[in-house]
Amino acid sequence: MPIIVIVTAYDEHALQAFEAGAVDYLLKPVGQERLSEAIERARRLTGPQAVERIAQIQEIADPAVPRVRRIVGKIGDEYFLLSADEIHAFQADGDMVWILTAKRKYLATQTLKVLEQRLTNSSFRRIHRNALVNTNHIRKMSALSSQRWLITLSNDQEFVASKRQGQSVRQLLRS
Repeated sequence: MPIIVIVTAYDEHALQAFEAGAVDYLLKPVGQERLSEAIERARRLTGPQAVERIAQIQEIADPAVPRVRRIVGKIGDEYFLLSADEIHAFQADGDMVWILTAKRKYLATQTLKVLEQRLTNSSFRRIHRNALVNTNHIRKMSALSSQRWLITLSNDQEFVASKRQGQSVRQLLRS
């Protein structure tokens, strides 16, 4: 089993992180002393050789530039760490947010608004108040009217872009 230490700017998901098996939960900006404590905790659980390899390659990201490495999805009682690249879209359905990939559908552990903030400066774009799509997975865009678009993803999932987002969706054609 890998040793997981969560480093994030969001404090509201600590309980879920520990339920998923994380050994520590660090809030950005991470101080050197706090990071050392987390590494020591990991060292006690895995032995010195594994932690030294981790320490050699570790990088503390600048908290002003959020980089999303993993998104947590849930199916039943199991948590899955998904890369942003494999995610095609996020779709809100009432209070639930679904993560859509090529083959599976996961329940997100964060709201759509939080996910949108985490994914700033990424390939994800808001196309509707209930949907974020990964522009790298858009296969086709069809104009439904001058302000509305039907967006088809590479997994054949279809989304209708709202009138409010019509202008930004149209700009995707120029990029």
